[in-house]
Amino acid sequence: MSLMTVTEVSRFLGLHRNTVYRLAKKGAIPAIRRGRLIRFRKDEIETWLNEHSSKVFPLLEPLTQIDLALDTYDKLFLCKKGGVKMNPKGKTWNYPFGSVYLRQSRWYFYFRFQGKRIRKVIEGALSRADALKVLQVEVADAFRGKHGFKKEERKIGFMDFAALYIEKYSKPNKRSWKDDLYSICTFKRFFGNSYLHEISALDIESFKAGRLKEGVSKSRVNRNLDVLKKMLSLAVDWGHLQESPARKVKRFPGDNLKERILGEDEKRRLLEACAPHLRPIVITGLCTAMRKAEILSLKWGQVDLGKNTIRVERTKSGKPRIIPINSVLLDELSRLRQAHGKSEYVFLDPANAKPMKDVKTAFKAACRRAEIKGVRFHDLRHSAASKMVEAGIDIVTVSKILGHADIKMTMRYAHPTPENMRRAVETLAQNVTSAQDFVPAPSPKKEGGPASAFVSAN
Repeated sequence: MSLMTVTEVSRFLGLHRNTVYRLAKKGAIPAIRRGRLIRFRKDEIETWLNEHSSKVFPLLEPLTQIDLALDTYDKLFLCKKGGVKMNPKGKTWNYPFGSVYLRQSRWYFYFRFQGKRIRKVIEGALSRADALKVLQVEVADAFRGKHGFKKEERKIGFMDFAALYIEKYSKPNKRSWKDDLYSICTFKRFFGNSYLHEISALDIESFKAGRLKEGVSKSRVNRNLDVLKKMLSLAVDWGHLQESPARKVKRFPGDNLKERILGEDEKRRLLEACAPHLRPIVITGLCTAMRKAEILSLKWGQVDLGKNTIRVERTKSGKPRIIPINSVLLDELSRLRQAHGKSEYVFLDPANAKPMKDVKTAFKAACRRAEIKGVRFHDLRHSAASKMVEAGIDIVTVSKILGHADIKMTMRYAHPTPENMRRAVETLAQNVTSAQDFVPAPSPKKEGGPASAFVSAN
């Protein structure tokens, strides 16, 4: 049985020793009394802290009240010296374990822990009593971690939390939430039988290594890891974990920057090998640098053949953009308009005349017939961006066509060719005179210098 002294409990709770004595005397905290000797069981203090935290959470419920009346609480805990301070922005109440203060109708708490200042706004606090509850819990949790007390985890199975993540976060916030489902199917093989709090950083590293052994690329493992990191981070925010085990797990570096640019001959062979329904889709990708999802979801209401523009609405950033239509694409879209212009969508599945869902199989078959290896549909976007840069189009214009909010993203698609690099260096030679044509002017001789002295001496 591990016992704690008054001094140890006072340090643990962040209270003065006299305050601990008063609380023990009133029976507010569990204690063992033998005459004047007072000791505390460590497990009982831990249970008391957990019960105390459970009384306060969830925060700011209407029926939640501190155990003592606020005036009585102030008499017990409010510091006598400088207990309440007035400042130009509001009031501050100082307690032995921390402070609460009011500024511009918002409540804050403040305390020091291991030399670090911890100061936060208390969202939704309506009174000083609310602020005090949060302060007590925050201080108790900080000291609990320092002294080895572990807050009881809210046990939930990994797959149960994964379902919660999809319904409460992924679906409402992510257009690509179905991609998260594929990642979770992968997680099930590694973590499906575990509770959420049982997963460690070593387990996540084993997941990364296991995926590589399965032949999965590092970029795909990184995408899986991003989903897992977000899940575990939300588990902390939602009270299921104290800390995310994936916080310090690193992604694989550099593998997500694949460079595959189609040459002019490859473009010609690819277009010749495309099925009739695939060819206009590939032409659109090469002529606009649009993403596959943007192309397949394109509607005639977004296409203005009079002004020769396409309004891209289903964008990754959520912001629409306008792309001009060149002459090649104009002919192709005009033909499609005449063929099935009554449909709402531009590109239709030839089997059922419904909107095209995907072209993965058809695109792979076209690449196989064209004898082109290592090309994804997204590489059409790479190729189009690189072609514009090679033609001398400024990077800002290219970035706007691609729909990037940050020009750094556009630099991934700007791949300088050896010919362009050589041409760029050759432009530097135009203003530089060759060294062999440069003859320096003779410097004037000074009388009495070393040379004249040498001549006169001889």
